[in-house]
Amino acid sequence: MLLLVTTAILALIGLALLAGGVFLVTLGGSPAYALLGVGFLGTAFLVHRRRPLALGLYGLMTLAALGWAIWEVGLDWWQLAPRGGVIIVVGLWLVTPWVRRRLNAGPVPGRRAPAWPIAIPLVVAILTAVYSMTIDPHDVAGTLPEAKVADANLGNAIPDGEWHQYGRTQYGQRFSPLDQITPANVNSLKVAWQYQTGDVKLPDDVTETTYQVTPLKIGDTLYLCTPHNWAIAIDAATGREKWKFDPNAGLNPDRQHQTCRGVTYWSDPDLSADAPCATRVYLPTSDARLIALDARNGAVCESFADRGALNLGQGMRYDPAGFYYSTSPPVAVGDRIIVGGAVNDNYSLKAQSGVIRAFDIRTGALLWNWDSGNPDQTAPLPPGQTYTTNSPNSWSVFSADPDLGLVYIPLGNQVPDQIGIGRSEAVERFSSSIVALDIATGQVRWVRQTVHHDLWDMDVPAQPVLFDMRKADGTVIPALVGPTKQGDIYVLDRRNGEPILPIHEEPAPGGAIPGDFTAPTQPVSSLTFSPPPLTEKNMWGMTLFDQLACRIAFHQYRYEGRYTPPSLEGTIVYPGNFGTFNWGSVAVDPERQIMFGMPTYLAFTSQLVPAAEMPPKGDEKASEQGLNRNEGADYGVYMGPFLSPLGIPCQAPPWGYVAGVDLVTGKTAWQHKNGTVTDMTPLPLPFKLGVPGIGGPLLTRGGVAFLGAAVDDFLRAYDVTTGRVLWEARLPAGGQATPMTYTEGGKQYVLIVAGGHGSVGTKPGDYVIAYKLPD
Repeated sequence: MLLLVTTAILALIGLALLAGGVFLVTLGGSPAYALLGVGFLGTAFLVHRRRPLALGLYGLMTLAALGWAIWEVGLDWWQLAPRGGVIIVVGLWLVTPWVRRRLNAGPVPGRRAPAWPIAIPLVVAILTAVYSMTIDPHDVAGTLPEAKVADANLGNAIPDGEWHQYGRTQYGQRFSPLDQITPANVNSLKVAWQYQTGDVKLPDDVTETTYQVTPLKIGDTLYLCTPHNWAIAIDAATGREKWKFDPNAGLNPDRQHQTCRGVTYWSDPDLSADAPCATRVYLPTSDARLIALDARNGAVCESFADRGALNLGQGMRYDPAGFYYSTSPPVAVGDRIIVGGAVNDNYSLKAQSGVIRAFDIRTGALLWNWDSGNPDQTAPLPPGQTYTTNSPNSWSVFSADPDLGLVYIPLGNQVPDQIGIGRSEAVERFSSSIVALDIATGQVRWVRQTVHHDLWDMDVPAQPVLFDMRKADGTVIPALVGPTKQGDIYVLDRRNGEPILPIHEEPAPGGAIPGDFTAPTQPVSSLTFSPPPLTEKNMWGMTLFDQLACRIAFHQYRYEGRYTPPSLEGTIVYPGNFGTFNWGSVAVDPERQIMFGMPTYLAFTSQLVPAAEMPPKGDEKASEQGLNRNEGADYGVYMGPFLSPLGIPCQAPPWGYVAGVDLVTGKTAWQHKNGTVTDMTPLPLPFKLGVPGIGGPLLTRGGVAFLGAAVDDFLRAYDVTTGRVLWEARLPAGGQATPMTYTEGGKQYVLIVAGGHGSVGTKPGDYVIAYKLPD
């Protein structure tokens, strides 16, 4: 009976591998799986006949499989494991005495078949696997320079212990000059206080209900917003709530996002400090309003716009509820507040405009409007005229340089993201670019496009970071660092958009659908985290079987590297729509002239579907996963991560890193896997595969970087010089927000909001947590 069961298991494995392996060969893939299938079937036959030769055959197959695996992926444990796991487990069963005893070893009754023909190969394979666990072929070790430039420009002057803008200053550096916390003492950080906002995810909320807020710190008060757009003021020393304002934005199932990344603070220089609304907090809402609040008590500043609320839907030809809102904090510069907006991706061609507008910060009067579909008309629109329907929008965070008189806009793509038919000349110029606008007039001063004729949803997602680069010869260049979804980091002269680090054009794949086209070349920065093209060898799985399924799927999709155009048969998009970098951007230390980033790698797929073949309308939310209907377009598109039948990424890990870059040389000094699968598996396994993340980093003068973001629920501190983890704290919910730091009462605090992220499935919550060193 035991041999019968053993034979059946071997035969089933063999048949599955042979059938799938032959199919893979017909697609142009590796013959290894078919050959392994033959080996399992041959072993099954010999076991059935009670032949000791079964062990020798299996031993040879084990060595052959080991050699094949090493040839494909080297000594990478996480890639060796799925190739050899089933083979080793079955081999350990075959080598047991109760199996060998039943194999006829000659004329002596009951004599066991010798173990060595299978035991030696198993020992070799296991020792190889154990050795591979001790090395990390993906790790790049090194150190960042520690020398500091004198009089570094941190942006608009604010007290060292405060945090006035989303990225601390208008430069968006996410760098703090605080230095109480150092690599030597960071492991002593403890929770100073914890506050819960009370805004929790509701049953009727959209999937992407997320906490992404970075609080501001002015004086002794923290200001933040919640996913449902509550504005809250908290005592910075104790976490005690000072006031809370609920704009009653309501719920709308048509919203793709229910989030708020931050509020905007402004102090009126013409009013005394104790005058009503002398200091203000501006709150963007998911029902397309901008509300002005008195920073002292949360009262509405009724002198602003319409009794305190500015309708951002004004001037739109089409204004369907739930399709347009501002998820990111506006930029306050001088006497104006500059606002963008998020437009639902791939819902409809009759969507709002992506217009960027400047309003009088006191009254809400429109000062200028820049519409990328009509870029030259920046004077306020006359009555009866509307902005360009469905022009590229900017849903992320702006930066500003008041001295140059420029605001820097990370611009997205035009809906539908995957179909470029009929785009205007203006859209072709501005889509997926970084645009510098004149703060006074809204006129374009320069534009740097990062994708030509974008067919992949490669919005510029991140706040551009400004710093002054000091070259070896002492020359100082006002610089801009622009992270992109495709992994390129553009380092530009922020005066004119010209590259400081080289940019070149590379040939790109062709073959768009009829009526569309692809750009013959695409720009590539010399500083890039774009991964090498995927190959069949990069396909992954927990076992041989799901890995084989991913290899088959890889060949069934269209894929010719980065910028393979969307197709009817389905295309692999890598880097995927999630982006190598996203709204969390990067952090820049302007004193050391270095950058800290979190590149993430997750392949996606997209498949166009003709409008005539679209299934009946359901509850699709037209986002990164599922059917995007593109109402009014010739095609919809199915999108989502490239996953195995077990629901894990088809591409091999690592999926996420932290990296340190010397911005002067453009060289990556170190890069390490980041995060564990603790919260990705049913069991809390702390395996450090390097996991995806979304959120931003924080750098400090003390030489410590802080980052949550990864899909395991931890806040981590890193040594900026080497990138090594120094400390970590378990969070009560997903930490997909950017941390900040401040001082209060002479003590440095580090703060993060932990509330989870709907799209990546981390644990929801409503926590604001501050840490400090013991007294």
